[in-house]
Amino acid sequence: MELWSVHLGRVPYREGLALQQRVREARRQDLIPDTILTLEHDPVYTRGRRSDPAELPFGDAWYAERGIDVVDVDRGGKVTYHGPGQLVAYPIARVDDVMAFVTQLEDAMVAALREEGIADARGRAADGRDFTGVWVGDDKIGSIGLHISHGVTMHGLAINLDDAALEPFTWIVPCGLGGVAMTSVEALTGRAGRLDCVRKRVTHHLARALDARQRIVTPQRLERALTAAPVA
Repeated sequence: MELWSVHLGRVPYREGLALQQRVREARRQDLIPDTILTLEHDPVYTRGRRSDPAELPFGDAWYAERGIDVVDVDRGGKVTYHGPGQLVAYPIARVDDVMAFVTQLEDAMVAALREEGIADARGRAADGRDFTGVWVGDDKIGSIGLHISHGVTMHGLAINLDDAALEPFTWIVPCGLGGVAMTSVEALTGRAGRLDCVRKRVTHHLARALDARQRIVTPQRLERALTAAPVA
């Protein structure tokens, strides 16, 4: 079994969301194998299905003045932030056991972070859905939010790499958890600019967890495969 790994660079959120939807439809039809998209986003807050208005206390206009879009999405979870200095990965995969898949995502993130020298990174899905993701002590470094349709996942995970990604979290109630501080690879190790290293480690460990052979696929190759797929 293959896992296609596609790195997209920096992509506006809505553009990335539209691509995810196309990839998921192709995967649903078994026209492509499981695929993971890795990228950075322009600054954006996304509101999951369980979000409360109080999680964005300053209002959409205030955030727009600071160059941050607000988008409602169909994933689980609450409000989170995506932006430069953060690795985002969208595994579009056929799954039978959602919680087992969440654990696999956490484990891949933890393994990658430990290779970055963050030895006490740990997943907390077992502590309840509000704590899903990866933590270092009482601080959160990685988030997970998924949506499953016809047995195929969409959305995925995010890991804070650079300190530049942290300030926008202070303007919201991240993941609906009041009083929780977010941290980053840079804050914990002093090293910034680790996107390429961490994304390669995350995709490698996820491929191992899925018992798949990772295949690096260019965005152009992916687009050719999607263009050939019939519209549902």
